[in-house]
This record gives sequence, structure tokens and C-alpha cells, in this order.
Amino acid sequence: MPMDMHKNVSVQVDSDFALLLPSGVYEIKKMEPRSKIRTIIVFCLFLAIAGIIGFGYFCQDQVCALSKRAVILQSSDMLAYNELPLHQANGINGNSNSNGNNVGGITAMASKASAPQNIIANAGLSYEDVLNDDFQFDMDGHDVMVFLHIQKTGGTSFGRHLVRDLDLKRPCECQRQRKRCYCFRPHRNENWLFSRYSTGWKCGLHADWTELTSCVDVELDKNEGETAKRRYFYISLLREPISRYMSEYRHVRRGATWKGSRHWCLGRQATAAELPPCYKGKDWLDVDLDQFAGCESNLAANRQTRMLADLALVGCYNKSSMPAHERDRVMLASAKRNLAAMAYFGLTEYQKMSQYIFEETFNLRFAIPFEQHNATISAAAVQNLRPDQRRRIEKLNSLDIELYAFAKTLLFQRFEHLKAKDANFEQRYANLGNIFYKQGVTEFNWDSNVEDGLSTDH
Repeated sequence: MPMDMHKNVSVQVDSDFALLLPSGVYEIKKMEPRSKIRTIIVFCLFLAIAGIIGFGYFCQDQVCALSKRAVILQSSDMLAYNELPLHQANGINGNSNSNGNNVGGITAMASKASAPQNIIANAGLSYEDVLNDDFQFDMDGHDVMVFLHIQKTGGTSFGRHLVRDLDLKRPCECQRQRKRCYCFRPHRNENWLFSRYSTGWKCGLHADWTELTSCVDVELDKNEGETAKRRYFYISLLREPISRYMSEYRHVRRGATWKGSRHWCLGRQATAAELPPCYKGKDWLDVDLDQFAGCESNLAANRQTRMLADLALVGCYNKSSMPAHERDRVMLASAKRNLAAMAYFGLTEYQKMSQYIFEETFNLRFAIPFEQHNATISAAAVQNLRPDQRRRIEKLNSLDIELYAFAKTLLFQRFEHLKAKDANFEQRYANLGNIFYKQGVTEFNWDSNVEDGLSTDH
């Protein structure tokens, strides 16, 4: 029977099954006791649950676009995947893709746990998809690389490399004054790259996973004037959480804001009540660290987890939709799943390794090598933290710390897998970026670009 979309249903959830609820919304609300109609409500709920279970198990899979059994089975895989200790997950071996290639445990489990395509629209091809020996990023077709740019991870420099330093048949055409490049396919004027420097912030300033997956296809259709069946490849960068947090603090302290961010989720922007401002006036200039850390609505805390998670699963920015510990657990599990399923991600602290993985994944080459600069200003600021400040910041970023440990293990796993497949690894790795002399090539210094600039869109 038809359901009222505005009614709330009370559900007790004791696992990560909530990640793959077909509705895309995970909501827990306490039911007000109504003694006079309690019996009727219980009876109705029993009938509804029985109907759902019966329909899910007796409806033929080929008839039901989304069978309950598929969701429950995939949710079970997701639960096992997320509850494995990191060192155990890294040790799972013996999984193979369709071509017989040995795929590490985390990647294989993440692929099994991925939601059906009609649950997560436009979530892109997974890393396992691009492991196939015959894979090729098809610029002449309808492949699109989507860069999820998390603040203060080195994304500004990496974004510049994507538009200026790749060895392409048809290089991006960049305009100095506009800070915009046309990254078109070899034989037609369609974008193969969706990023700040190629298309601009079409889905909002520093759009996150939730925003991009619901927006990119629509924006490209609008921009190109036609509907196309595209393959999306999501890419992103992560950074050690404490250094990233301190870098964002220093950036905000100098006067930077991200007021243009939409925080769009389930068809609407976050309200002022859901995200109350941390300061009055146009910026938070000269804020001290204790004030910065003391604002409960400051999105700097656990930013990487939030931006990689499907926020619809936790009621978007409505923190009253479920207990805080449950919200954190679901959001972290979702971020891990989405990261593991991404075609590519890199880590700021492992730039050469990240460059090699990108080039091998997409069979594209950068014309310059990425450089490693560990002695950043933010790293020095971390060393100068008082013990109580350090503990507070670690607590505020506990989800990001766990996500980063997961990402580091996964990055090394992908690296070892690609290295084992590369018969010329030693020569390739020693000569990354040494293709030919390229006039006007970007002078690459990842960390200096992480720190510089006062503009609000870094």
C-alpha cells in the first residue's frame, strides 16, 4: 500500500545494515507512548514487517529491481568488512577478479559490499573495475574523472597537475586570468575531467561525495546540452588528520572561509539550526586554537570522513536523527566503503607512491615527478601543541584518524599489487615524470601549495 513519505518509522538497528537501506535515509526517532492505540500500532507494524519480509523473499529477483535478499546479503558483507581489525583485513588473500588477478582483501571485500547501482546513483566505477588487464580510460568515449577535493589535503596542487601536467593527445587549454582550463576529449569539445580547474565548482564549493554523486551527471548534461551514458571515475586525496586539521585552522585564522559551500543533501541545504555559524561577521580572523576546537559545528573536525561518506545514511546534517555514537559508526563505515570503491585516491604523505598508482591505474603519465616535502609549517605547529590540545584534537578527529589508517593500509596494498604486475617497475618508479621537457610545466611543491594563499576556495 502507498506510504506517507512524511511519516517516521522507529527502527532499532544494531549493525551496519543501515548503510544499505534502499530508502537511502537512516532515521531513528523515539515513538511517543500512546497507550490507547498501542495494540493497533503494534499489530500494524507486525503486518507491515511481515509483508516486507514476505515480498522480499518470494518476489523473483528478475522481477524486483531491488530485492531485499540482495540488500541484506550485501549488508552482511559490509558488516563483516567494517568490523574486521585493520591488520586482519589487510591479511585477507586469495580473492580474484574475473581475469584471475589476485586482489587484496580490503578491495575485494569492498567490492562485494558495494551497494547496487540503483541505490547509489552515479557513484562511479570501482577500483576493482579498473584492475582488469584490458581496462583503458577512454577519453574518446564517455569516461569522466571526478575529483573530490577535500580542503587542505594538497588538492589545489594536484588539481593543477591534472589540467597542466598530464601527457595528453589534446592537452587542456588553460586561461591564466580565469584560472580555468578546457579539458576536452581528443575529437570533440566535451569534458573528460570534472574538477575545480576544468568545470569550476558546478556542484558547490568543495562538494563532497553526497553532493557530487547526485549532481555531476545533471551538470554535465546541462553543460553539454545532451544526455549521455557516462562512466565516472572518482578520485580524491587524503592527508594525515592532525596536520590537515592544523592546516585548516591556520587557513581560517588568516581569514579564509568556505561560505560558498552548499552542504546539500537529500534535495536541500543544511539549515542554520543544523550548522550554526562558529563566528559573527565576515570571517574568523585571528581565532585561537582553543576557540576553533571549541565550536561544536566546526566542520574541520573529521572533515575527511564526512566528505567521503553518504550523509543521507545519517540524516544529513540533522544530528538529532540518531545517537551520536551510531551516527559516527555509520558515517565512518560509509566513508571506508566509498574510499575503497574509488578508482583512485592518494595520500599527501606518500606522493611518489600516489603518482605511480595514478599513472598505472589510468595509464596516463605526468610530465613531472611529484616531490616530497615533509617539513611543513603545519607539521611544526603540531609539534608545538600542548599535551591537552593534542588530546583534544585527536578526539575531535578520531574518525579521520581511523579512516586514514585504513586508507594507508589500502594504498600500500594497491601499490604492492601494481608493483607485482609491472615487469619494469624499478625503471618506471625511478623515472616517474621524466617523459620529456615540457615548456611552462608547473613547478611542483605539494606542501607549499597546501599552506599558501588566502582565497576562500582552496
